[in-house]
Amino acid sequence: MPSIFNFLSDVFITIWGYELSYLELLAVITSIIAVSLGITGKRITWPWWAFSSVIYGILFLQWELFASAALQIVFIIASLFGWFGWAPTGAKPGPLKNKYRVATVSAIILATLALAPLLKSWGAASTYADAVLFFGSLTAQILMVYEKFESWIIWLIVDAGYVALYATQGLLFTSLLYVAFTVLAALGWGKWYAAHRSAIRSI
Repeated sequence: MPSIFNFLSDVFITIWGYELSYLELLAVITSIIAVSLGITGKRITWPWWAFSSVIYGILFLQWELFASAALQIVFIIASLFGWFGWAPTGAKPGPLKNKYRVATVSAIILATLALAPLLKSWGAASTYADAVLFFGSLTAQILMVYEKFESWIIWLIVDAGYVALYATQGLLFTSLLYVAFTVLAALGWGKWYAAHRSAIRSI
């Protein structure tokens, strides 16, 4: 009897020669729900984020994108912190201090230079691109847990980078998903910044 995993790995539909599995389709749907809820600042975003991360972790291992797979573990842990860290009413967006912005960019660059050679030694499908996007995503997720609106700026840059990365790996459907994520990140940036400005005016 075939297992559930084998069934989910089967092809759901072929689009322009690209075989979309049930597993990837499920990952896409749950990810869009998670990000959409995140834009609104609703706390329920975190369980959805954790669920989609589990699915994408499996997919990225299959595709030999090891940094992307490891990132999903971080997302799951961050989901727990986000769930317990956000108020039941949702996120209260605020800004990141300038000195922390500089430190954040520097840390992403240095960490990328350290990780990329390791990924190369593991035979990863991508090295520097996967590394910088890994640390960019990690940073964006941490800032989101701490309710900083700059998280969406980083997501915007990272998601655009993932569009290019997954396109070069022939992952058509996931590339299109990240096009949608790029648009959603721009919307999230605008909504969270507007919420922050509104909170300041009400003081």
